[in-house]
Amino acid sequence: MSSTFINRHWHPRAMLVCHVVAIVLLVSWLWQPTRELWDAFDLWLFKVLNDPVHAAGLWAKIWAIGSMRPVDLGVGIVMLAVMLKAGLVFEGHQVRRALFAFLTALLTLLLLRVGFAELVKAMGWQRPSASLVVEGSARLTELFPGWEERWDLKDSASRSFPGDHASVLLIWAFFMTFFARNWRLLLVWAIAVIGILPRLVAGAHWGSDAFVGGAFLSLLALAWGCYTPLGYHTSEWLEKITLPITSRLAKLPLLGRMSIVSGR
Repeated sequence: MSSTFINRHWHPRAMLVCHVVAIVLLVSWLWQPTRELWDAFDLWLFKVLNDPVHAAGLWAKIWAIGSMRPVDLGVGIVMLAVMLKAGLVFEGHQVRRALFAFLTALLTLLLLRVGFAELVKAMGWQRPSASLVVEGSARLTELFPGWEERWDLKDSASRSFPGDHASVLLIWAFFMTFFARNWRLLLVWAIAVIGILPRLVAGAHWGSDAFVGGAFLSLLALAWGCYTPLGYHTSEWLEKITLPITSRLAKLPLLGRMSIVSGR
């Protein structure tokens, strides 16, 4: 697969760029003069997105549905479908390796998240979500009281930083950006933005939870998961251990036609 992502070599320049951008974002959020700008942006964005929800109706229902945990699963399925559909972003013979490389980056993100969570806790960087802080905010759980328990509707968090949900969507979008072109690139980022928005509209996260915390984690994961030999070697290893399974599945009538199984 021709790409700088799935490569057995180190890419120090790209790694450096990812680290510098990630650190600059985090420092801009921690340094008081620029933190005031982030806080102003957070409050402005929350009011712009959340105020229309007060009117309830269809608009509020759309965002309430988008804030449900089952919908998160649906967005994940759409993301996988975009990756696995041969001829959309990847050719048939590239699909399986692309998936393995992305899973490597995703696992790297999850490991980084564990360490970063401890750092955030130790440094006292944690904070409650916008819906718990901004007086008079529209709470989706209050507008639709029966939905929280039944559909796991989320509109608040006692610890909102960083935005875990956003970090997963961003690492996927960053990864896909290096392969997608033209309208496909717009599709990738449309899915990512649409996936991030419900948490911001509901006030479960501040804007900087996503655009600082989520971006910080996803950029570091991109650097270590994709610009080192890790992605290449993990893809090679997963290809070998799954070969007996995919070889058998390739003989089945329907599954055998899928690119992730057939490798075509």
